[in-house]
Amino acid sequence: MNTRMRRAAVAVAAGAMAVSLAACGSAKEAGDKTKESSGAAKGDAIKVGLLLPENQTARYEKFDKPLIEKKVAELTGGKGEVVYANAKQDATTQNSQVDTMITNKVDVLIIDAVDSKAIAGSVKKAKDAGIPVVAYDRLAEGPIDAYTSFDNEEVGKVQGKALLEALGDKAKDGQIVMMNGSVTDPNAKLFKSGAHSELDGKVNVGKEYDTVEWKPENANTNMAAALSALGKDKVIGVYSANDGMAGGIITALKAAGVSPLPPVTGQDAELAGVQRIVAGEQFMSVYKPYAPEAEAAAKMAVALAKGGKAEGSTSTVDSPTTKGVAAVLIPVVSLTKANIKDTVVKDGVYTVDEICTEKYAAACAAIGLK
Repeated sequence: MNTRMRRAAVAVAAGAMAVSLAACGSAKEAGDKTKESSGAAKGDAIKVGLLLPENQTARYEKFDKPLIEKKVAELTGGKGEVVYANAKQDATTQNSQVDTMITNKVDVLIIDAVDSKAIAGSVKKAKDAGIPVVAYDRLAEGPIDAYTSFDNEEVGKVQGKALLEALGDKAKDGQIVMMNGSVTDPNAKLFKSGAHSELDGKVNVGKEYDTVEWKPENANTNMAAALSALGKDKVIGVYSANDGMAGGIITALKAAGVSPLPPVTGQDAELAGVQRIVAGEQFMSVYKPYAPEAEAAAKMAVALAKGGKAEGSTSTVDSPTTKGVAAVLIPVVSLTKANIKDTVVKDGVYTVDEICTEKYAAACAAIGLK
């Protein structure tokens, strides 16, 4: 081989090696950067995995799911697909659902965790597979990319303030019972903290419970035990972290013959809770406008699926495992008899006819709800 040919061969070999090394580097970068290029190449034809935690609380399947589906369709010109699964309050089931979503090659996951700690390994699996994760409503652990929820400590403060308002100058004339949510839900800890920040030193807490799985039947059992221990005439108010548990609590109060019923708080503005408020059985609920939360999750998920950043985030939050997570936090409203028409009715959550069934017609008329 002459000198010129030898030089050409060396140049070709060097060029091939450079291309090979560049390709290796590109492959590594693509793996490290959670398939940004493939996400972008998909355009609007993306697949969004939506994992919700349970179906006992009406909100998830009546509001969250259809709202997220609607917004994804709107943002993708109808080309985006939402693949849905509900864990029915089982953390192991939810972890399996993440595995299935990974196998089905979704482009992004929106996860409302049953158990914020138990989901961490599955979040990492998704990230390792190049799938970004939006934590929805509850701050999941693991390497999440974005988070949307309500200001959950503020929820507890709103509940605590409302209970104090209902008790007035009789706040220390007896004892209250605190029925907190499940310890597996990080939001429950924040609700509890916010409530205590308002109530501590202003009321006497006779009994306090962390309610297993948020179940109304567990709240019912706890309330019956509290009445037995404290005496039914000594309980002047109940802090209930949500409406489902409030229903179980009120059933226990009625069964024990407590009359009149003490003020009971709630959260989620469930239809049954709103009807109890109309009837004077439940003092208040916390109305959390689901549309802004669902729309924020959908916006962030679609942007991430296309290889971009979490769109619309207005702040950051820290989880126990991940710092500086892009976040959108939605404000909440204290819902009482006085503002049902201006909140859940005005926003189209319920119609007056849905609230004011025959059983509640007289109570609705008494507060001008028609």
